[in-house]
Amino acid sequence: METAYERIAKNLKGKPAKYSRFTRFNQHKLQPHDRRAHMCVRCNRTEAHIGIHGLSYCRECFREVAKDLGFRKYGKEA
Repeated sequence: METAYERIAKNLKGKPAKYSRFTRFNQHKLQPHDRRAHMCVRCNRTEAHIGIHGLSYCRECFREVAKDLGFRKYGKEA
């Protein structure tokens, strides 16, 4: 499914002046609160992101590499 930006850009391909102006002023700017700004460095997943201490892992990848990073489990099941 194409976005509105892609649809308009496709229509303006034949008009180089308007196309260059459109692409210059209408590019998507990645915001800090955007989902794509927080992605897992191992699997590129955007859900369940753990960003504390400068980590960029999803919860599943974090569980796999936590011991290698020096984290320990605390609690009854530890």
